[in-house]
Amino acid sequence: MPDISETIIEFFERGGPIFLVVLIVSVILWILIIERYWYVLFVFPHDLDKAMQKWQKRTDHISWNAMRIRQGLLADIELTSGKSLLLIGAITSILPLLGLLGTVTGMIALFDIMNVFSTGNTQGMASGISRALLPTIAGLVTALAGIYFRNDLEHRIRLYQEKAKDCLQI
Repeated sequence: MPDISETIIEFFERGGPIFLVVLIVSVILWILIIERYWYVLFVFPHDLDKAMQKWQKRTDHISWNAMRIRQGLLADIELTSGKSLLLIGAITSILPLLGLLGTVTGMIALFDIMNVFSTGNTQGMASGISRALLPTIAGLVTALAGIYFRNDLEHRIRLYQEKAKDCLQI
């Protein structure tokens, strides 16, 4: 029975070098998504409390200066809460293209095998097809999941920003 590490290494070799790139970019995407969820669930409430405390310490809530301070507090919340969303969106857009690049390189490998061995080398052809399809599937699946989680994060952040506006009332 083959060792699990050998099986994993064989799987990644079957996908070709682009498959490894898709894996690395996917890991970066998931790190960014997890970081944003961590912020939304655990850090944002503390940031909102700090902003509310600063706002409530003020005696003046209606002057022009007070409105600028309120806008500054809200802008800080918006900037910190929206951080990394553009990068998550960019990576989500790049992943299908990397998968397509994997398809192209895999098909080139397949045509090279067919050129050398004609159609008689089915194992070589299967290897080329794997090299073409694995990065494509990995890029598309990860991108679809990234789109879902990015939209969910945007929705949650928008709700929290509205909550911040409500908490820092005039």
